[in-house]
Formats: sequence, structure tokens, C-alpha cells
Amino acid sequence: MSNRIFVAIDTPDLERARALATRVRHHVGGLKLGLEFFCANGPAGVRAMEEIGLPVFLDLKLHDIPNTVAKAVQSLAPLAPAILTVHAAGGRAMLEDAKAAAHPDTKVVAVTMLTSLDERDLADTGVGGSAHDHVMRLADLARAAGLDGIVCSGAEVKAAHRAWPKGFFVVPGVRPANGAAGDQKRVVTPRQALDDGASILVIGRPITQAEDPDAAARAIEATL
Repeated sequence: MSNRIFVAIDTPDLERARALATRVRHHVGGLKLGLEFFCANGPAGVRAMEEIGLPVFLDLKLHDIPNTVAKAVQSLAPLAPAILTVHAAGGRAMLEDAKAAAHPDTKVVAVTMLTSLDERDLADTGVGGSAHDHVMRLADLARAAGLDGIVCSGAEVKAAHRAWPKGFFVVPGVRPANGAAGDQKRVVTPRQALDDGASILVIGRPITQAEDPDAAARAIEATL
């Protein structure tokens, strides 16, 4: 994949999503569609976005009992997304069943720890130790379950890549050097994330909320 930027199209409005994707399509490598888009537009909306001609990353972060997740993944298989997310915290059986149910061309990756969380948030949910250790434990679990990779912040991707050289690493919460962090707590620059082992970068607001999204995407692409 020559361009490893997936732009996060975080809007429930299909026309706005299509217009934005069409505008930036020459300077990004794929489109990330999340829960708000999928809840508003469903599979038909995903198909409409696939018509733009870029790989689609369906970021649904599925997390339920193994049978329910497997059936959900099976229902999504006809869409053949390039990437699909499940939550690592769902456990090994859920992860194994999700991978088994997915389209053979879909990379199933496990979300380890949301980039909007920090160690205080972890402690609030009863998880002790550092964010780094938590992510590495879940990365080991995802690897053992046969998944393709994980979603982690730029702070952990270097260690995760070292431990899992063939893993596929999705790094969100990426911000250009002069960008605002917003609600993200663990952020890195796009260049640093790639140097540390990221397979793809998920970038949303620095592109989508820029005055000129195409120019913003081009500027970030130039740093890579």
C-alpha cells in the first residue's frame, strides 16, 4: 500500500461522507467508517463509499459473546471490508471466532486501548499497571488468537511491532506536528508512527475539519 493514510470519515451524513472522500481520494490510501456512519447508513452506505474506489476500514469495534460477534462478522462478510475491528477485551474465543467468520480478504484487528484513555481511566475500570503493559498483553492475546494485528496508539506501536514483526498495526490518534490533540490523550506525529512500525495511520479531524481537506491530506502525505 503506497499511501498508508486512512481518513476517518466520522459523519452520519452519507452525501457529506461521499463528498469528503471524493475530495481527498488522491491523497489518502483508504477510508475509515465508524459506528456513527454505520448506524446511520448500514451496509448500503458502506457499498456507496466503496464505489469511490478506495479500501474501506470498517471500525465497528465489535465486542460481545463469541457467537454473537461471529454472526455479526459473518453478516458483514459480503461487504469484504479491507479491515474490520473487534475489541481485544472480548477474549480469545471471541477473537478466534471473529477471524474465522470474516471474509478471507479482510484483516481482522483487535482494539487494545482507546487513544482517548489514559492510565487513570484504566484504573477506573479495574485494570492495574501501565497502559503499555495492558496493550502488550492484549497484543499477545490477539496474536495467539490468529488475528491479523491490533489497533494501538503511537506510544505502544514500537514495542508491539518488535514483539510481533509480521503484525498489522493500525495507529489512530495521529496528529501533525502543529495539530490540536482534541480528545486524544496519547498522540504522535504521522512520520513518527510510521517509523515506529505502524502499518496504517488513521487521521480524521486534521484532514476532515481543515479549511481545505485535500490540501491538508496532501501536506500530511508529504511528511511521509
